[in-house]
Amino acid sequence: MKISRLVIVYNANAGLLAGAMDSIHKLFAPATYPCKLCALTYGLVSMRGEWRRFLSGLGMETVFHHHPDFRAAFPQAADWPLPLIAVEAGGQLTQLVSAADLNAIPDLPGLIAVVQTRLAQTTDAIP
Repeated sequence: MKISRLVIVYNANAGLLAGAMDSIHKLFAPATYPCKLCALTYGLVSMRGEWRRFLSGLGMETVFHHHPDFRAAFPQAADWPLPLIAVEAGGQLTQLVSAADLNAIPDLPGLIAVVQTRLAQTTDAIP
């Protein structure tokens, strides 16, 4: 099976007000900010260019979710700790980078390296 898409799930709420509150939280209390994926891939107001270019270069569909809509779209994964990055293949969702993994990644280049490595391993493992 071929990976049909990359699924990126932020441990945050959607919307302008939620985004503004997240930016303030990241700025004033980064150690307690609950979304390491957001912290790595977003600046105060927008997605980091390096991350955007990386995702564009993957050549696969990328879908973004915030925790409420992810749980509605993928009820079978409702108990997975967030944030996370997953792949969807053959209708099945598989975690690529877990919340625990993200907590151990220090910076955006580290995240990109992990995603590249795991995508290559996952692509090789899917028949």
